[in-house]
Order: sequence, then C-alpha cells, then structure tokens
Amino acid sequence: MRLKGKTALVTAAGQGIGRAAALAMAAEGAQVFATDVKPDLLKSYAGVAGVTTAVLDVLDKRAINAFTAQLPALDVLFNCAGFVHNGTILQTSDADWDFSFNLNVRAQFWMIQAVLPRMLERTAAGGTASIINMASVCGSMKGLPNRFIYGASKAAVIGLTKSVAADYVGQGIRCNAICPGTVDTPSLQERINAYDDPVQARKNFVARQPMGRLAQAHEIAPIVVYLASDESVFATGQAIAVDGGMTI
Repeated sequence: MRLKGKTALVTAAGQGIGRAAALAMAAEGAQVFATDVKPDLLKSYAGVAGVTTAVLDVLDKRAINAFTAQLPALDVLFNCAGFVHNGTILQTSDADWDFSFNLNVRAQFWMIQAVLPRMLERTAAGGTASIINMASVCGSMKGLPNRFIYGASKAAVIGLTKSVAADYVGQGIRCNAICPGTVDTPSLQERINAYDDPVQARKNFVARQPMGRLAQAHEIAPIVVYLASDESVFATGQAIAVDGGMTI
C-alpha cells in the first residue's frame, strides 16, 4: 500500500473529486479525515475502512484551528474546497469576488497555516509531508469565457502553492497544485441545470474538451495519491494539468 502509515485530511470530501481522492487514499492505506460543510454528504462513508468524517466549514478560521488541533500531525493535506462563479468582469459584484476568493484561496491559506507547524515538527525528525491544492487549468494556464473570478482565484492558488513550496523546500514540505479540466461532478451538474438548456450546456462543456468527453472524479484521484505518496518526493511547486488536452 502506497500510503500505509500516513494521515491525510481532505476538505470538500463529501462528493466529486474530494470524495474520490479520500476513498483512493484510504484504499492505499492512509488514515483519512474526510471533511465537508454538508453533513448529509458524509453519510456515504459509513462503513468505509480508514475514513473518519467530520463537518468542517473552511470559511470559519476558528473552526479550522479547533478541528485541526485535535488531529495527529498530518502527512497529507488536500485542499479541495472551491466554488465556480459564472460570469465576466462586468457581471461580477464585490460580494461575488469576496466569496470566491475566500473559499478558493483564503480557505487554503487558513488550512495550510493551521496544519503546517506540526507538519514541520514531523519533518524535522525526518521524512516529508505533502500539501496538495486544488487549482484549475482555468487561470494562469488558460483563460475560459465567463470564468473571470474563478480564473483569477485559481491563478492565485498556483501562486500560493509555489510560494509555500519555495519557503519550505528545504524542510521536508512539498506543496503542489492539481489543475483539472472539466470534471463530471455533482457540482458541475448543478451548474448545468442552472442553464436554460441543460442538454446544450452539457454539450458545450464536452465540446471544449479535446478528448471529446468530460473527466470522471476517479480519474483525478490517482494524481492526488501520487502527490500524497513518497513516489513524488522530488516534486514540489508544480501545477499539474490533468485536463484531457485542454492546454496542449
């Protein structure tokens, strides 16, 4: 098992990529703390070996600090929580900007800040720890229509990732970002359903993928496992595209 003996924390683990990653890491032997702001979504983990669930609002700094203080020192943090805002710069309010940046960027800052000191205590005694941030091909890699805030916030995630990596590269901490293309998740379906013509909306999402299909969450999870494992011990500060060819 590639993650035997490791302890991991996943945010937004109730569905989609977060859930697929939590299950994949548990299957590889990790003890996984799967968190989500929606308690009903965590019920699906009942009976799953290696997974402990907890409700966590990553927009609440006090809640983050209180929760992480109860955990053992982590080997892996996967910051998966995020939000996709639809619209151009002219269709964006200050409130839209604040919410997206708080969830997509500030929450990652708070999570890393909460767990990093004890990660460093562990790595000082030998070994490494891995921080994995959810970014996107939309942002610094590629501009997409009607994704003004999303692209800006995900570009910020890549900057955050590289900065953490640079500061702690000599102290056993690795920090990388995953940059998916369009993934067929419940949150994507919610966005599709909001269109006047959901059938055409899905076709449009598929059309922008050169492979002619959407990714599945379980196809992103192996990258999380790789970055969580010692196999990626020499990789840090990277933004890894898993995008079905969008950025070719």
